[in-house]
Amino acid sequence: MVAALALLVVGGMALVNAIISEPDKTGPSTAASPSAGKTTPSSNGTTTSPRAALPLVIRVTGQPTTVVVRVADTGGKVLTNGTLNTGDTLQYEDAPLQVVATNGGSLQVVIYGKVQPREPNGQRAQWFVRARG
Repeated sequence: MVAALALLVVGGMALVNAIISEPDKTGPSTAASPSAGKTTPSSNGTTTSPRAALPLVIRVTGQPTTVVVRVADTGGKVLTNGTLNTGDTLQYEDAPLQVVATNGGSLQVVIYGKVQPREPNGQRAQWFVRARG
């Protein structure tokens, strides 16, 4: 009985640690790195942080929405396919990329440091990020 209780306590602690800890930083550099926390864009609509040089930054500023990001080549490897929550941010270091969102109005999309025009709320939207030459 004591051993079973000890296993439950250790297992519970491991589960809590797994849930609250940050994910391992493994995988290719093109993988999304979601980060919770809200950021504030500058008043002129462009970013001035080091992120400005990144090919793609996606921020969920509205309701949760489904987002698919894939490499825009013949293989079309899917990098992200799932629901992103309000406050989530994804960054991608490589291009070309194709982005599709179920609700484009929920996202702020920044391509090579330039904030893209806001899409209509509730409508499917897509973006293409060209490779820099």
